[in-house]
Amino acid sequence: MAIVREPRPREQRSDAARNREILVRAATAAVHREGPHVPLATIAADAGVGIGTLYRHFPTREDLLNSLTHRSFEQVLSNARAAESAGTTAGDALRRFIEAAIAQRNELVLPLHGGPPATAKETLAVRDQVHRVVQRIIERGRADGTISQDVTPRDIVIFGAMLARPRQPDPEWDATCRRLLATYLNGLRTR
Repeated sequence: MAIVREPRPREQRSDAARNREILVRAATAAVHREGPHVPLATIAADAGVGIGTLYRHFPTREDLLNSLTHRSFEQVLSNARAAESAGTTAGDALRRFIEAAIAQRNELVLPLHGGPPATAKETLAVRDQVHRVVQRIIERGRADGTISQDVTPRDIVIFGAMLARPRQPDPEWDATCRRLLATYLNGLRTR
């Protein structure tokens, strides 16, 4: 009797993985610069690859944009979890969460940053996880006294998105964003 072996999933070649990463970075910058309707040929040219390489990785514009959005929500979820565990108080956790978004502003393609709306079920599930983590932080803040105002996860996410809009590097703007964040967090404490 012959043993039937399941084929092992094929790993992506290192040059293909590198090309995909280059395409993602180029697409992120192009979407920030020109919006979600940027020509795919522009993205390929910015990445230094042919349009065929782009289509091998992302057969449609929707596939590319969904990938960018999903990847961004995954990063935001990672940021929220890290902030939740590292924050000494809920206010500190919210500060860490929003500061991570500010630091990564040019790496994220999110609906509130001018990116396409999240439509894929998997991405919506990640977005919902972000809101659940932020809700836990808010509840912790009500218990530790660092949040006394009525605030929702959506409020926190929208405020963070306003501060973390993609833009050209400007150290003064980052300092302004951090002052606005401190003011906002102080306002959550007072009644």
